[in-house]
Amino acid sequence: MYSESDFVMLSALQHFVYCPRQCALIHLEQIWSENGYTAEGREMHERVDDGKTSYRTGVRITRSEALRSSVLGVSGMADVVEWHKRNDHEEPFPVEYKRGKPKKHDADKIQLCAQAVCLEEMLGILIPAGALFYGQTKHRYDVEFDADLREKTMLAATGVHELFRNGVTPPPDPGPKCKLCSLREECMPDVIVHGRSAKIYLNKLVQTLSEEEI
Repeated sequence: MYSESDFVMLSALQHFVYCPRQCALIHLEQIWSENGYTAEGREMHERVDDGKTSYRTGVRITRSEALRSSVLGVSGMADVVEWHKRNDHEEPFPVEYKRGKPKKHDADKIQLCAQAVCLEEMLGILIPAGALFYGQTKHRYDVEFDADLREKTMLAATGVHELFRNGVTPPPDPGPKCKLCSLREECMPDVIVHGRSAKIYLNKLVQTLSEEEI
């Protein structure tokens, strides 16, 4: 159990799974830079997270639902929680909105599962599933909160808290993920790659700039 003074942002789990260095740059060093992808994502969340409650047959829909969990040591917001009517009670079904498309990694699923864990702790119930909606595909994908995903979510939370306790930003870990990262310029993943020195990187940068001037 974590005390409230140790709580971290729920979104840090998604950042950590995607890239521990990105997580540290955002949450430890307070660095943020927006690109086209993050702008689209922000605009999508602004449309969804209006805090209003709506209804459709058998379902109450709340937005910007405040969340917290002492087990994970996180707090944050759920984009949307659908409350499905079941006999004499409502069953929550969290829905997270993302601008892109389904990922090969589990970062988005872990963020959604963390939201479910928060709701479970707050309400004293079990939530079996939720959904991820991706703006690029305009499709909603159901996510089962099975034992494997719950374990990954707990490990991600533990990793984030360890990162915060150490207070050290991990070194760059270049890969395909860097192409879409809004912090690429701040991170400089190519400065030291597999033993290459900063001098080599700077020489390459100077050469590129010289070619552009020709």
